[in-house]
Amino acid sequence: MSKVAIVYHTGYGHTQKQAEAVHAGVASVAGTKVELIKIDAEGNISDEAWQNLASADGVIFGSPTYMGNVSWQFKKFADASSKPWFVQAWKDKLAAGFTNSASMNGDKGSTIAYLMTFAMQHSMLWVGTGLMPANSKAAVRNDVNYLAGFSGLLAQSPSDSSPDEGPLPGDLETAKIFGIRFAEQVQRLTK
Repeated sequence: MSKVAIVYHTGYGHTQKQAEAVHAGVASVAGTKVELIKIDAEGNISDEAWQNLASADGVIFGSPTYMGNVSWQFKKFADASSKPWFVQAWKDKLAAGFTNSASMNGDKGSTIAYLMTFAMQHSMLWVGTGLMPANSKAAVRNDVNYLAGFSGLLAQSPSDSSPDEGPLPGDLETAKIFGIRFAEQVQRLTK
């Protein structure tokens, strides 16, 4: 049985909905155990959550994009990970990342780049989406990978939408497919 942890922060609930879709994808792969770890409003996770990260074979990181980067709560979690970093406790675990912002672009790439750098600091192995973009004239907003994320999973939720309204169904389907890919890669590594 391989183990995946999804650790994320959400400010308004949109990124949580994205995390739940990734979770559904990971959980659909037989032989994979998955846990959602929510970073609280103060940027903390429990001692049990730290233990779950230590025992995971792969970790998916998620944060909304605020001002072109992760939320301060995610950054506080990242800074607190210096203890496992010092002993390279996450070395060679698989890693991936996701983000959501109100704008179609919103500098989400900066957030994914931060998450990738964070994983590299921990000597983790990064997994991208493995998805081609929906970028033809026939493409519609709810197509899989409409936002064209390669290095990480991207979603968009209008600034005046509730979590029931955003992310849109295409972004959530992309999240499920991404979760499946990550779980399959973890299983390949742990065989």
